[in-house]
Amino acid sequence: MSTGKPIIVLSRELPPMFTEALAGFAEVRVGGTDPAAEVLEGAAVYLATGVDPVPEQLIQRFPDSLGLIANIATGTDNIDLAAATSRGIAVSNTPVVTEDTADLTFALLLATCRRLSYCERRLRADEWAQGAGHMGLRVHGKTLGIIGLGEIGQAVARRAQGFNMNILYHGPRRKAEAEAALGAEYCAELADLLARADIVSLNCPLTEDNRHLVNSEALAQMKPGAVLINTGRGPLVDEQALVDALAGGQLGGAGLDVFEFEPQVHQDLLSFDNVTLLPHIGSATGECRADMARRALANIQQFLSAGQPGDRCS
Repeated sequence: MSTGKPIIVLSRELPPMFTEALAGFAEVRVGGTDPAAEVLEGAAVYLATGVDPVPEQLIQRFPDSLGLIANIATGTDNIDLAAATSRGIAVSNTPVVTEDTADLTFALLLATCRRLSYCERRLRADEWAQGAGHMGLRVHGKTLGIIGLGEIGQAVARRAQGFNMNILYHGPRRKAEAEAALGAEYCAELADLLARADIVSLNCPLTEDNRHLVNSEALAQMKPGAVLINTGRGPLVDEQALVDALAGGQLGGAGLDVFEFEPQVHQDLLSFDNVTLLPHIGSATGECRADMARRALANIQQFLSAGQPGDRCS
């Protein structure tokens, strides 16, 4: 029986404090990523997390009452934006992950270059000498190539300044103001950045145009012994091509927080001592997740009261 409150359907169970906050002004239903018709009936909002797909097939099943897909993520690549637009459904995100993701990016960069995971495994296995004798790669003073100089890319560059790194960047357009602030150099051609960078960091959103941006051709253009860091989106990298490049000794290492087919990880990646793997934890601090929840809550409340979310992206 309807409570008379606006109905919000969740793509998954969320932390109780967040669900309770939603229940203060709405009827909350957990429908999953394939909600039944009766769960969707009368819904005004579908609330998803960034790892939950919202494809065209689901969007076509949404009732006419549903006007907002609220995404708890900085990106929207899990949502078919064209399908949402065709139905007149707004899409919002939570762009509050910049500093935490940049922290994680640089931590992953350092861990990969200095082989921290491998050395810790050796220590835990009571193999001190093997860990102590394993040589890493110097970070300070090296050239960092950032692909995608948005908010997160710029935050990574600020951290790189503290390590006296030379900063290159590539993207669809030059950003003169950011260049001046960061001492960064624009590479109009991706191949130029790949040929010059000691470490390449992927910090761009995933689009159909840049899927498999880092493929076998791009990997062959990287400096021998260079390191690849990906905290953007998994499908930016052709994972099989990456495995082949690592096996062939082309790369000095890779640090991955995201994967092409996550939560599945290419099994061969697990076998490399120069690869650091993390389970998509770029925003995984208590403070950041609380910020994301508050931002999603504010978007929903603004949509219900004014007809538009604050962070509309479609």
